[in-house]
Amino acid sequence: MKAPREQWSSRTGFVLATIGGAVGLGNLWRFSYVAGENGGAVFLFVYLVFVMLIGIPLMIAEMTIGRHAQGDAISAFEVHRKSSAWNMVGWTGVIAACLLLSYYAVIAGWALKYFVGAATGALWSAASADYGSYFRQFISDRAEPVAWQGVTLLMTMLVVAGGVRHGIERVNRLLIPFLAVIVVILASYALTLPGAGKGVRFLFAPDWAALREPKVYAAALGQAFFSLSVGMAFFVTYGSYMPRAFSLPASATIVAVGDTLFAIVAGLAIFPAVFALGGNPAAGPELAFVTLPQVFLKMPGGAAIGIVFFFLLATAALTSMVGLLEIPVAAMTHRRGARRWYATAIAGGCVFLAGVPSALSYGLFDHVRVGSYGVLDMIDFGVSNFLLPAVGIGTALYVGWRLERAFALQEADFGASRWGIGWLWLVRVIAPLMILVILAQSTGALWQAISFDEVKSEQKIEFK
Repeated sequence: MKAPREQWSSRTGFVLATIGGAVGLGNLWRFSYVAGENGGAVFLFVYLVFVMLIGIPLMIAEMTIGRHAQGDAISAFEVHRKSSAWNMVGWTGVIAACLLLSYYAVIAGWALKYFVGAATGALWSAASADYGSYFRQFISDRAEPVAWQGVTLLMTMLVVAGGVRHGIERVNRLLIPFLAVIVVILASYALTLPGAGKGVRFLFAPDWAALREPKVYAAALGQAFFSLSVGMAFFVTYGSYMPRAFSLPASATIVAVGDTLFAIVAGLAIFPAVFALGGNPAAGPELAFVTLPQVFLKMPGGAAIGIVFFFLLATAALTSMVGLLEIPVAAMTHRRGARRWYATAIAGGCVFLAGVPSALSYGLFDHVRVGSYGVLDMIDFGVSNFLLPAVGIGTALYVGWRLERAFALQEADFGASRWGIGWLWLVRVIAPLMILVILAQSTGALWQAISFDEVKSEQKIEFK
């Protein structure tokens, strides 16, 4: 007999755990540099529109099928017809989560390495040299990136093996409020720096002429979609642990607001400091590991601020990794009846092995390229721009068209209200069409990279 399925102890525990899974490097790093590359305030405006029109509706859709199925991400699509091909949506989501985690752990290892370096002083001793060279020397090493990747995965496995209540929920109850306080403190400090007003205006005073740039919409849509962790079976899995008493629309809205606030406040911590001290807000992925250490050294008490920032970055990455690893672990425990410790060890070990090429993509495997993309870049590009949108479209079509209308509205806690009808049509039509925009743009970008084999000076790494 299978053990009774675990559930979240309270809606607060569920919300904090879900925010922890959604908040990660994308909120505290990717949001800032993508906003910096796409006009700041205009990007933020378009991003918020997409969160409301696409992100929240898809979150509710994923939670709906997860809570109804009370199983894993694959079986959630088999409830109405065991032999249905719809379960391929769930399989794709689980595979996407594993692939994403394989390279996400590599970047999390970078963040942990920098936190330890900032705390011990080793990072700041590189000030006499060049932070760019320091960063490139680290990621091109043949062993160190793999070691840090392994450490972050081991920490993640320890949390997931503890279970839903005693592992995932307990850790996020502790860490998420703490991280929220840290990011607010960092933002408050950054706003006191001379010249910080330029960063605030950049983030909140839009130049509406930028709305004519198609790339702003594509970037904002991608950030809204991936920052909220939609399309990787995350909310299907976490939703399966939800009691019926939890309101899905309210829960999804709270999670989306919390995730977005983390990104905005992080922007307030980064942009004022970068502008005040002469940094480049559009520095790309190197913003955290090259630009910001230089900025920190120019601040009063900057070394201490740097320690806090990299602790925040590494810890936020950990909470996201916990959410990603739980997806395959839940599938193994539910479908195969495997013990949680065993499932965690198997899933974590497979993810580690799959991530080794990404860890070595700037060293041993630097010569392995597809067009202008290295190993890590290519896996990230494929997962973020093809697999996740495909799962998002599949989920929207399943909930919007496969489920009976009355059933979908009832399971989503809307009933026959006007809000429910609006949600259903957003899921049926608007979300799939808008996600297709990402797929079209991604296909064009990949074709250009392969056809012209352009060697890009910036590493194009995108994070959830």
